Amino acid sequence: MRHNRRTVLTGTGAALALAASGASADVTYDFPGGRGARPTTRAYPQKGLMVLQRDRPPLLETPMEVFDKGVFTPNDQFYVRWHWSEVPAQIDAAAYRLAVRGHVDKPLSLSLPDLMALPRVEIAAVNQCSGNSRGFFEPRVPGAQWGNGAMGNARWAGVRLADVLARAGVKPGAVQVRFSGLDEPAVSDGPDFKKSLGIDHARQPEIIIAYAMNGQALPLLNGYPLRLVVPGWYSTYWIKTLSDIEVLDAPDDNFWMKSAYLIPDNPHADMKPGQAGVVTVPINRMPPRSFITNVVAGASLKAGVSASLRGLAMGGDCGVAKVEISADDGKSWQDAALDRDEGVYSFRRWAARIIMGPVGSAALLVRATNTKGEVQPATSNWNGSGYMRNVVERTPVILT
Repeated sequence: MRHNRRTVLTGTGAALALAASGASADVTYDFPGGRGARPTTRAYPQKGLMVLQRDRPPLLETPMEVFDKGVFTPNDQFYVRWHWSEVPAQIDAAAYRLAVRGHVDKPLSLSLPDLMALPRVEIAAVNQCSGNSRGFFEPRVPGAQWGNGAMGNARWAGVRLADVLARAGVKPGAVQVRFSGLDEPAVSDGPDFKKSLGIDHARQPEIIIAYAMNGQALPLLNGYPLRLVVPGWYSTYWIKTLSDIEVLDAPDDNFWMKSAYLIPDNPHADMKPGQAGVVTVPINRMPPRSFITNVVAGASLKAGVSASLRGLAMGGDCGVAKVEISADDGKSWQDAALDRDEGVYSFRRWAARIIMGPVGSAALLVRATNTKGEVQPATSNWNGSGYMRNVVERTPVILT
């Protein structure tokens, strides 16, 4: 793995700088729901064809057809989301250090070999942007107009955060652990991007510092050489190019915890447009979601016969218990067959055959139930940030 990471560095600095200065469009990619088309690009290092949301900082979306190829998202088409435009263009692996400091007995400065000497662990987990599917919100909200492709699933390998914290020795009275990476604000007064986890959460064995995904070094744009992996929680906590871990003895009041990434404090992060007095909390766990991946909106299918459907489902912060499909716009449902369970935080593939209705317009629906009994809602939530959409997906088709 060390050799792979050194190889990844070769030539990527210049390539990333070129891409960030203005990636060129390849072909257009239709936005589902008739909301126009977006450009695609192949201009970014270590990336194949991606939907281009923004080039400074890089925001690249995974085309939906990629999710039909397997339960794990290929590294070269794994989505990219950065907050500040000053992102690392190249990394000196030999000089890279991870600081562990704050309310600890022994501050640490760990090299990559130091970290790789700790016990290696692996976990399959979905990484999903808080604003995934924001482009479908009605009324529309500001921010990156993602389709459903601001997500990906990988096997992450690295070391337990708990092992690193134990090596530093957390002092009594610790409350939270704060994380930051090498990306920097483009303006002098911009707040550094930092996120925190409660101390008990940070010590859970599934929280890891990853140096590999899907058996390879992390791509530069996905956080090389280290990123935090917080299974079951939105990717705002999955800090890329992780360089600093600070144990806090008081609640974190930095901008990105106190003022940004806030959601209405209710089960579906729901509110009415213009509603005042809404109590908010930092975004956290993911709810269940599911997708049909082998049929696109507007597809033509044969009426009155059995059709094969397949797709992906996730339980959010727990496993997938059941996936159901409907060919009559939700009037009736039937169970799909679940494929191999790769772990409670992973995507799970599903497949089913279902009889199509008579000639005309129809809608195919899919919904997931997680192992906590939480079912995808039939109607979408709404909030001003466009976070946490997990409504039952509806795929319109034409039956002939």
